[in-house]
Amino acid sequence: MSRPTQAVSLNILGKEYKIACAPEEQAGLINTAEELDKQMRKIRDTGKVAGADRIAVLAALNLASTIKGSANDLDICTRLIDLRQKIENVLENP
Repeated sequence: MSRPTQAVSLNILGKEYKIACAPEEQAGLINTAEELDKQMRKIRDTGKVAGADRIAVLAALNLASTIKGSANDLDICTRLIDLRQKIENVLENP
């Protein structure tokens, strides 16, 4: 039986995204989206990078580097698998 999910609205770099997640994961998802938005705005505001896709890749690399420095490899793999599943859910159900 699948877990119940609720849609959460996230605003990242001025664009709204609706992500379905379990109620107990909402706070973590919102915090993660806020940190991503912060990183992306910081990169955009330097004026050295154009395009949301490039900004997103640089922000992802920065965040991955931060995670790698503060967690063990198993935790990173688990987080990446969870993140991949969430992204696939969003892409399948926009």
